Amino acid sequence: MLEGGVEKTSSPWRNIWSELVKNKAAMVGLSIIVILILIALFGKYLMPYDPNTGVLAESLQKPSSAHIFGTDEQGRDIFSRIIDGTKISLRVGITAVAIALTAGIIFGSFAGYYGGKIDMYIMRLMDIILAFPSLLLAIAFMSALGKGIDKAIIAISIVTIPEYARIVRGSILSVKENEYVQAAKAIGNNDMGIIFKHILPNVMSPIIVRATLGISTAILETSALGFLGLGIQPPQAEWGSMLGAGRGYFYNAPHIVLFPGIAITITVLAFNLFGDGLRDALDPKLRK
Repeated sequence: MLEGGVEKTSSPWRNIWSELVKNKAAMVGLSIIVILILIALFGKYLMPYDPNTGVLAESLQKPSSAHIFGTDEQGRDIFSRIIDGTKISLRVGITAVAIALTAGIIFGSFAGYYGGKIDMYIMRLMDIILAFPSLLLAIAFMSALGKGIDKAIIAISIVTIPEYARIVRGSILSVKENEYVQAAKAIGNNDMGIIFKHILPNVMSPIIVRATLGISTAILETSALGFLGLGIQPPQAEWGSMLGAGRGYFYNAPHIVLFPGIAITITVLAFNLFGDGLRDALDPKLRK
């Protein structure tokens, strides 16, 4: 397209956005994610009650106009606790993925670029971590580190590092012999400059997609740890710990586990929908 005699080209990011907008499921997921982020940031203005303070005389109340999601076994407002728990789940999910992604990029870059013994040692370590189910390994780390939100972030990030390292390594192996990499070497760029300035920017698509989907996995693992009593500790509101505390009241007060379960489901589904749409938008082979 010519505008004023100058050819106007659209940016790659604009093309990706236009493809993403066409995917209704991805836009639904993105809309939910934006709402969740807003709730995490401004939830304290939406909570009708203190999420950590309850009235025992009002325990196990069913949903009503006073408590739209009912109350838990300690008389705390479930709606307020779910809102308060949003920031915890997003914080753990995003922070754990950020740490794992950073470490995975470093390990995977060195393994893929240098090869040889460096590749062997790094990838064997990754294989050892992958040999254990991620949740089981996270439980082991939590048992060693102790309970708490920071410990949960560390445990979840460690067990997910191999996923990103393998993706980065494979992506670098597929492009490191390309002409632009050889040209960067020929003009005197050092290895770190070649890896982080020339190679990684060209292989970020699968990494971004996996990180987006990884947030949902991290949130699920956070909830699982909380359900088992190893994650975020009371009185902090966390959806998994709410499920764990309420499972004993399932038959006479099912709302205690119903609403936290719905919150987990919607959040995980939103990130999965957005991640799938982002994958389609970033990969030209998948575009219709």
